[in-house]
Amino acid sequence: MPLNFRPCVVIPCYNHGAMMTQVMTRLQACALPCYIVDDGSDAATREVLETLPARFADVTLIRLAENAGKGAAVIRGLQDAAAAGFTHAVQVDADGQHAIEDIPALLDLARQHPQALISGQPVYDDSIPRSRLYGRWITHVWVWIETLSLQLKDSMCGFRVYPIAPTLALASRVALGQRMDFDTEVMVRLYWQGNTSYFLPTKVTYPPDGLSHFDAFRDNVRISLMHTRLFFGMLPRLPGLLFRRRSAHWAQQDEVRGLLGMRIMLTVWRLFGRRAFSLLLYPVIAAYWLTAFPARRASQKWLSRVRTMLIARNLPVPPGLNSYRHFLRFGEAMLDKVASWRGELQMGRDVHFAPGAQAALGLDDPQGKLLLASHLGDVEACRALAQLDGSKTINALVFNENARRFKQIMEEMAPEAALNLIPVTHIGPDTAMLLKEKLDRGEWVAIVGDRLAVIPQRGGDWRVSWSRFMGHPAPFPQGPFILAAALRCPVLLIFALRQPDRTLRLHCEPFADPLPMPRTARQAALQQAIDRYAARLEHYALQSPLDWFNFFDFWQLPDARDKE
Repeated sequence: MPLNFRPCVVIPCYNHGAMMTQVMTRLQACALPCYIVDDGSDAATREVLETLPARFADVTLIRLAENAGKGAAVIRGLQDAAAAGFTHAVQVDADGQHAIEDIPALLDLARQHPQALISGQPVYDDSIPRSRLYGRWITHVWVWIETLSLQLKDSMCGFRVYPIAPTLALASRVALGQRMDFDTEVMVRLYWQGNTSYFLPTKVTYPPDGLSHFDAFRDNVRISLMHTRLFFGMLPRLPGLLFRRRSAHWAQQDEVRGLLGMRIMLTVWRLFGRRAFSLLLYPVIAAYWLTAFPARRASQKWLSRVRTMLIARNLPVPPGLNSYRHFLRFGEAMLDKVASWRGELQMGRDVHFAPGAQAALGLDDPQGKLLLASHLGDVEACRALAQLDGSKTINALVFNENARRFKQIMEEMAPEAALNLIPVTHIGPDTAMLLKEKLDRGEWVAIVGDRLAVIPQRGGDWRVSWSRFMGHPAPFPQGPFILAAALRCPVLLIFALRQPDRTLRLHCEPFADPLPMPRTARQAALQQAIDRYAARLEHYALQSPLDWFNFFDFWQLPDARDKE
């Protein structure tokens, strides 16, 4: 809960004098200071508004000389509220549509998420005009495209709690729509800015004698122009939206945000092909490189360590080892990812075995195996193995919610694909039993060993072992190695690295069969396994340093990164 949480109410009012007394009467139960912004109303409304400060406690009346629009009125109210020291403002429309009794619940959400925009999610009765309902759904679809997310459930509801400082900061940088386009545009741009939205279902009623200021022609033109601006504004933000992080801890992120974003990517690919997709992606990656300061800093730090290690070992430093090319390689990996989803990566054409890799895989061996992978290279290239004779079903263990999205989109586009995604929140007995069953059927299980998979334990301790990597101690998760030992199966290391001819080379080598971890020396055996993994990860990373896709400070725990 924020230490300084001071809410108030802001009501933009234009010619709704007949409803304002009723609205203010209902608001009294909330005991909140109220700013009424008269947006150039007619004489009858002005007379009603002038009486309100004397009739109701803690009411401030602000007058605009001319009608400037709802957006301008709300921003003016937020400015006056900020000057008085308020941190949050409940926007309530003056027409009496909103369920004012839901304000305490909205404020509770705002306390929990002080930087977020808290909005009502309308639950309509039969009073809503059909045309309004259909129009809202069109806007919903556009907003989902503009954010590449389904998170913004309703952008048109005027019943919401603004975090005042972030909203005014946005308004100072961007000319927001001032009329019927305001509510949607400010929500989308706050989302882009990093201030997401949370929603609370609330009843909305259209009074039979209600006054509407919606101009069918002018406002539809404004809304269409707004969506055009937002769509083209979305394009340079595309990587950040697709890979947007909710939290500094990777296990709480959505690495690919929402089915909608993936469907858009796949639709562009399907209609225009990989070449057209890459033409769209590369300028977007360039814009991302210019604006993604933490990721660029992490890339530069990584490449600096690579140069130091190569020089120390008397190895040549490859040309073009810079963060921009690092980001471009990440973009190429995105293309390979889409190609793998579509089943277009072909063994022998796009993916080749490194010497000894095919023998290490042992495709003719009926025994199940555990593939220990990483975020070095394009692990999705393993899907191409499904084309080989004697290939196995590969089950990928993924530790956050995006696995469910990957699984659903793959079932929609390639139901015959042999790669199964298993989403888990932690590694426990149930997970081990499920995987043991798959291994006993001769299937393979893939798991990454280079990222922390779970949140800290109750005491705040991370289940990690520190191992030397690229010349410095780094935290590696214990879970994948404990699981590998418990499954008592062959363990293989696997990496897919980009070659100069743009093909992928699949490296595979035995790691253990099985991984020993005796009770009497468990910690020593665990440390030894992680040290061996870190050494091989370093070996392959130095072969293809631009294939390193951990764009954060790998050598610190997440809580330490949060404090920076």
